[in-house]
Amino acid sequence: MAVSFPGGPAPAPGADDPLALLSACHGRIARQCATLGRLAAHLPTHGSDAAAQTAAASVLRYFDTAAAHHHEDEEEDLFPALIDSMAGSDAVCLHALVDGLVAEHRQLARRWEPLRQALSEISQGRPANLPAHEIKDFTDAYAAHIRREEDELLPMAARLIPDDALAAIGQAMKSRRGGEAG
Repeated sequence: MAVSFPGGPAPAPGADDPLALLSACHGRIARQCATLGRLAAHLPTHGSDAAAQTAAASVLRYFDTAAAHHHEDEEEDLFPALIDSMAGSDAVCLHALVDGLVAEHRQLARRWEPLRQALSEISQGRPANLPAHEIKDFTDAYAAHIRREEDELLPMAARLIPDDALAAIGQAMKSRRGGEAG
């Protein structure tokens, strides 16, 4: 178990607290979106220099792995557990929330693809354009998605999903990441 010293950073949540892990991932997604914006501002003056290549490779790696796992965690484990927790109840609003979040995941993936292609070029030192409107659309959509999950999904999941189901979600998250969650 990680130790946190006063004034030092708190340990990152792990598979034993999957809802906190998902929330922490939202913070990392927001930081990667900010990096994307800074990279776009950097390119016109500096082109695909070493700093741009490093930033592009980092954003690519994050959204192609961790962010993809995050969506899988929700769609394959969290959403079904949340719906199961409402078995026998009228869960129309819950289904609407889950269906809406899944649709947002698909929309984010569509918005990511052209950015991904440009970042791939930049990471290899080739010139590429990161259109400001595409970055803004992507980062604004992610910010709204994160707010919805933080304000609606995660609090509801904390209230409704039993501890044993949360433990199973944490183990699935850990397995999805090759034995490491965080």
